[in-house]
Amino acid sequence: MIEVYSWATPNGHKVHIMLEECGLPYHVHAVDIGAGDQFKPEFLAISPNNKIPAIVDHDGPDGQPISLFESGAILLYLAAKTGRFIPEDIRGRYSVLEWVMFQMAGVGPMLGQTHHFRIYAPEKIPYAVERYTNEAKRLYGVMNRQLAKSKYMAGFEYTIADIAIFPWLRSWKNQGIDWNDYPHLKGWFDEVAARPAVQRGVQVLADLRKPITDEKSREVLFGATQYQKR
Repeated sequence: MIEVYSWATPNGHKVHIMLEECGLPYHVHAVDIGAGDQFKPEFLAISPNNKIPAIVDHDGPDGQPISLFESGAILLYLAAKTGRFIPEDIRGRYSVLEWVMFQMAGVGPMLGQTHHFRIYAPEKIPYAVERYTNEAKRLYGVMNRQLAKSKYMAGFEYTIADIAIFPWLRSWKNQGIDWNDYPHLKGWFDEVAARPAVQRGVQVLADLRKPITDEKSREVLFGATQYQKR
């Protein structure tokens, strides 16, 4: 059994989708990041960066439990554990790793900043909004060009690269995106969204998440609580 400590965010959904795609048994523990659950000692013990998701696999590679944090590392672990969604050949494998790293270093951080300055920032700073909206559009353009020549992100097979990227694009409206500008990416997005395992994965914990509107949640997520010495 895999214990999943998570919340209904793009990074959380990456792991939820992967578990559903692989058919692995798992149990979800809600980590309410608006309430500050991510700072509890028991969570920090498995996720020292106080970010979701994290997992504990009680059937680790040596028969002993293993804990992992960072969604990209978890995807790679689950792919290795099951032998699914990552090619065996070296060229194919590194193509997948390129696009997983693209998501981890670019899509996630940049779209996260786009969400922050367009939606959550207490002051709308035109320079920041323009900068990150333009970066979102640039990244969408990169992916659209890739999908003009490839069925999936890393080639002609569905892989963890697609699983990593897809949840971040579900908030395209909040990122200032017009799908008409990215027809190849939109076709890919619709195909991935129609997968039954993806539909199940994005529903995990979705009924618990509420819009971040109260000051307490905003402070926990964006204020001094994040930066307290622990």
